Amino acid sequence: MKKLVLIALLLVAGYLKAQPPIYDDLRILYADGNYDKLVRAASGYNDRDKTKGDALPYLWLGRGLYKIQASNNSEEQYKNAYKDAIGAVGRSIKLDKSGDLQEEYKEFYDEFKLSLVDRIKNDLSGGTANDYKKASAWVVKYYKLDMQSIGAKYLEGACKFRNNDKGGATAAWKDADAKFSKVTSIDGWSEADVELLKQGIIHSVDCLVSIKQGEKAKTMLGKAKQWYEDDEEFMAKYDAIVNK
Repeated sequence: MKKLVLIALLLVAGYLKAQPPIYDDLRILYADGNYDKLVRAASGYNDRDKTKGDALPYLWLGRGLYKIQASNNSEEQYKNAYKDAIGAVGRSIKLDKSGDLQEEYKEFYDEFKLSLVDRIKNDLSGGTANDYKKASAWVVKYYKLDMQSIGAKYLEGACKFRNNDKGGATAAWKDADAKFSKVTSIDGWSEADVELLKQGIIHSVDCLVSIKQGEKAKTMLGKAKQWYEDDEEFMAKYDAIVNK
């Protein structure tokens, strides 16, 4: 009997040991608004052999850094808090093979992606080659959050075009076109992905029109029109190019 009890206890201990950590300490630190300690605690998990492959600590690290940058923390260690947050959130996505974590924290992931789209749009609004160069740096970082982003690929092409890398622009647009041709619906896309696709198309068609490729621009706009008929910015561009 004693042997059976011992075996049962060993089995339970082994089972518990095999279970992944819940990381309630990180959840509590976030709820308390103790973001500096959260970042340090999450980083500690990410440095340990047993937990460095877990997605959840990277998520909490990213959330902590995101909150710190929003507070305009001036400490030297946090001067690149937002960029570091992108790296951490991107790592959490890469490690989340099942997608369960992204589903559970969908609201945060969507908000974070949209914050990066806003930064891209802010740089693009300047319209100069240097502005496109700055926007391009953010576009490249968006791939950490979505390697297959069609909008990012179109914008990559536009940014390269505006910086006189015509070959790079053509390659990026070709890749984007191939992926876009397979899209039959954007239902279920995040707000960030929908907006980024729109921006990618708008800036790409402007480039195409400038080199007398109006028909290609019209085709691109025509493909997307079904999803943006209620979008004022998109339809203004559509009317200016297709219905002029």
